[in-house]
Amino acid sequence: MKVQNVEMTISAVSPAQYPNEGFPEIALSGRSNVGKSSLINTLINRKGLARTSSQPGKTQTLNFYNIESELYFVDVPGYGYAKVSKKDREKWGQMIERYFSDRPVLRGVISLVDGRHEPTELDCQMIDFLHYYDLPILVCATKMDKIPRGKWNRTESQIRKKLALNPQDEIVLFSSVTKAGKEEVWNWVEKMSGIKGD
Repeated sequence: MKVQNVEMTISAVSPAQYPNEGFPEIALSGRSNVGKSSLINTLINRKGLARTSSQPGKTQTLNFYNIESELYFVDVPGYGYAKVSKKDREKWGQMIERYFSDRPVLRGVISLVDGRHEPTELDCQMIDFLHYYDLPILVCATKMDKIPRGKWNRTESQIRKKLALNPQDEIVLFSSVTKAGKEEVWNWVEKMSGIKGD
């Protein structure tokens, strides 16, 4: 999709604040510092619209990005950062669960994992959670420019096995540095949301 017009519409904490135009939504989830902001900025051809937090775990809201008045990317709070209090983690968990379970325009979730390392227990829990709600999943392994091309197949196989993915769950190996995987991510987004790319 050729992206020219993007705006961050709202940072929401409750359904009453969610946009109501009815555009399809694609959520992006992943642990803190996995590269969600870099993925969003790469997809929308911007350098800094989605801000990379200097303090991991700081994003505590659902951030809605309006793409061409056709689609929303929804940046979900990062998980797995130790300095966040248990009470805050529970609060975010409830907010995310409500969004994933009750949002009719949600068409799929891009679940980010760090391609350099084996998926964490929290990554596995997120995939289990998405399977429970029967949401279409694209696993996006980030930072693949740090891994030699000859090891990419093995990386993909290890991620699929560790996360116990279903056959219909897709994986893209991605790098915001080289833009590898950008087109494949957009193809999945267009397929799930029903919008037409250029």
